[in-house]
Amino acid sequence: MTSAPPPSSSTSGLRVDAERNRQRIVAAAREAFGEHGIDVPLEDVARRAGVGVGTLYRRYPTRADLITAAFETKMTAYADAARQALADPDPWHGFCGYVERICAMQAGDRGFTTVLTMTFPTAKQFEADRDRAFADFATLVERAKSAGKLRPDFVTEDLPVFLMANAGVLAATTDAAPDTWRRLVGYLLQACAAPTAQPLPDPPAPRQLYRAMLRATRHQRDRS
Repeated sequence: MTSAPPPSSSTSGLRVDAERNRQRIVAAAREAFGEHGIDVPLEDVARRAGVGVGTLYRRYPTRADLITAAFETKMTAYADAARQALADPDPWHGFCGYVERICAMQAGDRGFTTVLTMTFPTAKQFEADRDRAFADFATLVERAKSAGKLRPDFVTEDLPVFLMANAGVLAATTDAAPDTWRRLVGYLLQACAAPTAQPLPDPPAPRQLYRAMLRATRHQRDRS
């Protein structure tokens, strides 16, 4: 049985160039999305990366493909934050610290602000990290409730609602009053405390919230 011939130097060079272009595109997308949000024209991303727009589209055929590539590392950090919050011996402190940390991640990156309120069903690893974060957050919620610190009617679906609210505040105030989001988060966490809890309207059903996030995703794609 004859072995396959080794790749030619020209083939290896093309692979190196392709990987270099990929890294440039992802880095440029992170920068552009972080500064201007995920609606930034992809032609601008290609220009920043120093590649043709055709090269960008060959590697990332849709905006969603590029978004998930650009925010893959940050989504992993998002999932890791929940695991770290679980390690806090004080469940209430861990809960509050996690909500503050995730909202701070939103505030530090205009693109991630939107991505956290969207869903990407075809990006398996991306959504797996989100699912891991959600599962750990659910455990964190139950621990804080068991400790008598978190209001008993808090549900995990409230976190995406918090993130959508924070995204709206950030969009309205980032340029003029960039720390306003901190006040919102302070209000939200005080409202979560069990000793001050008052009855709330019923939360949205998980299916309703998922549909809302899908609608936001489609809205972003339609604008691309």
